Amino acid sequence: MDRAELLAQMQSLADRVDELAERARRLHDENRSLRQQQEQLAGERSALLAKNEQARTRVEAMIARLKSLEQHT
Repeated sequence: MDRAELLAQMQSLADRVDELAERARRLHDENRSLRQQQEQLAGERSALLAKNEQARTRVEAMIARLKSLEQHT
């Protein structure tokens, strides 16, 4: 193997390492973005569950008042 072939192989290897490093960086950025989205969605879900519980409590209270009014008439 002569010097030119060796240099060409080394350059090819360096190019592949650069590609892999770029791919790793993109995946890292994508993972960070997905984690942020997951946290945001978990927060939204928690808020919706709280609102749902409040609504259920209010509906149950209204039903109890209606039953009370119905019994007094």
